[in-house]
Amino acid sequence: MIFMATEHKVTVYSTKTCQYCHMVKDWLKKKGVPYKEIDVGSDQKAAMELVEKSGQMGVPVIDFDGKIIVGFDQRALLAAIGA
Repeated sequence: MIFMATEHKVTVYSTKTCQYCHMVKDWLKKKGVPYKEIDVGSDQKAAMELVEKSGQMGVPVIDFDGKIIVGFDQRALLAAIGA
């Protein structure tokens, strides 16, 4: 099922080598949810922002319309897109 999610603001904090980060991004693409990707492995300022927003040092962290989702939590992602 594809959702028209152009009204959502989604940011995925990830690293290039994180398998769960790739799973989150693939899942969002499959659902038709556009997102901005930030590689915290190469951007120290973004890594600090990630910790401030989530209290987490690990990835993935998804900022979905201001709601923070930690990890590849499909249930939370579905709830965020209104499914």
